[in-house]
Amino acid sequence: MTISLRFHGAAGTVTGSCYLLETAEASILVDCGMFQGSKTVRELNARPFPFQPERVHALLLTHAHIDHTGLVPKLVKSGFTGPVYATTATTDLCSVMLPDSGHIQESDAKYANDRNRRRGLPEVEPLYTIADAEAALKAFRSIEYKAWTTVAKGMRARWWNAGHLLGSASIEIEVAQGGPAPVRLLFSGDLGPDNKMLEPDPEAPQGFDYVICESTYGGRDRFERVEGARRELMAQEINAAAARKGALLIPSFAVERTQEIVTDVIALMEQGRVPRAPVFIDSPLAGKATEIFARHAKSLQNGEEMFRAFRSDLLKITESVEESKAIARFTGFHIIIAASGMCDAGRIRHHLKNHLWRAQTTVLLAGFQAEGSLGNLLEKGETLVTINGEEVRVRATIRRFEDYSGHADGPELVQWLKERLPVGRAVFLTHGEDEARLALAQAISGAVVAAEKVMSPLLDDVYDLTAAAPVLNQAQSRPRINPQSVAKLDWHNGLTKLVLDINEAITHAVDEKSRAVILRRLRRALSDEVVAELAPEIAAKPRRARDFEQD
Repeated sequence: MTISLRFHGAAGTVTGSCYLLETAEASILVDCGMFQGSKTVRELNARPFPFQPERVHALLLTHAHIDHTGLVPKLVKSGFTGPVYATTATTDLCSVMLPDSGHIQESDAKYANDRNRRRGLPEVEPLYTIADAEAALKAFRSIEYKAWTTVAKGMRARWWNAGHLLGSASIEIEVAQGGPAPVRLLFSGDLGPDNKMLEPDPEAPQGFDYVICESTYGGRDRFERVEGARRELMAQEINAAAARKGALLIPSFAVERTQEIVTDVIALMEQGRVPRAPVFIDSPLAGKATEIFARHAKSLQNGEEMFRAFRSDLLKITESVEESKAIARFTGFHIIIAASGMCDAGRIRHHLKNHLWRAQTTVLLAGFQAEGSLGNLLEKGETLVTINGEEVRVRATIRRFEDYSGHADGPELVQWLKERLPVGRAVFLTHGEDEARLALAQAISGAVVAAEKVMSPLLDDVYDLTAAAPVLNQAQSRPRINPQSVAKLDWHNGLTKLVLDINEAITHAVDEKSRAVILRRLRRALSDEVVAELAPEIAAKPRRARDFEQD
């Protein structure tokens, strides 16, 4: 019986986790996540799925993060009628995270349509709504760790704690093939690092035919620090930000990373190691998530300290948009923690627009920044960015702090894979950009499996898993976008940068004549011949007299 595995997300990029496992009798999805990063990659969220949702029998979720679950409402809306299996904690977190995502989709669509109407462009529909998310939650079925569950005909699965997030899991799957032994697969999901504040170390059994392993930090050794060392470094960052006498902005995922950061920040303030100052969590979702953490307190490490921090008088969780906007009235040193962690959506963009141009501001990037995201541009040192269509000068101090990462680093990934041995047929490296995947592939070649058994699938690749070694099915592998566009700066990034550079050049030109020269040369670059070749619809439009004023 043929067994195939399709990589419809997190292949060559960190986001959009989605794998379709098929046999002649059944098909299941592992994760159904949202793409983040460049606009070219994010546009995949709005495209039809590269499979028929109504023919999928079940969806298995590794954990609640939006890059693993964010398209579940769209999947149900598109015709999927099967069960969604997840751990109890993942189900609980999705009950607040998916409606929150629906709210963001509605808000983004409203904002886009306000702009489109003014520009004479067609309106857009939200990817899904709050109601769509609430409808999708009815399909969830909670399971316990380590308990076998029949998920489709000829397929059973069990979940193992991955140590990444409350409820996170690696998923073990057995596929019957008519012989004496099933084909055994393990999807790592996102694996937690050593010394994670709230989660235990990852666990899973040994002996698989295939392991599908994340590679977010492949090739990087972050030297995770124990609590005391981590807090000492955080104290240094906070004290430096306080000395600048401005806002400290911390873009952060609302679930778990925010709780970890708040725990440390409040502890440092109470111990007198940093100045006492207002700490704003500008995220209703973070407050709701913390309530869910309280319900699962027994499964958390250091949970009581976290709950004590959230009771501090220094902490304010904002709920309404009005409360969020009111934070702008604060002056002097204060801390704002808001989603999203990559600065691509959510309330953090509002605060960045208000504060990036101030030299007193500090931005502390506390997690992975996907290529092409606003957080990635800030990390790279861009001095001028666009936020919600407005140019913003970057005068703030940009810092990076990796100790709150929820991902295992390179050496920890290698060790986790060694503990899964023997791996008989192949290791697929996913959920990582190409540089990270290549580094991890080199690290495990020979040390874990032979080099020829390490696979780095591209987006929408299809592999036949039936034989003794996986075979790429070229005929069925139909990429939705050029693989070279995945996890790369795209033409949207290029256009934004060009417009910023043009405005910068014209603004700082020495006189009117110099500005006219710049405009004339730009128009020459957009000559009739070039436009006719590359943009014929534009070339066909009649040009107004003033279009030639500087020619």
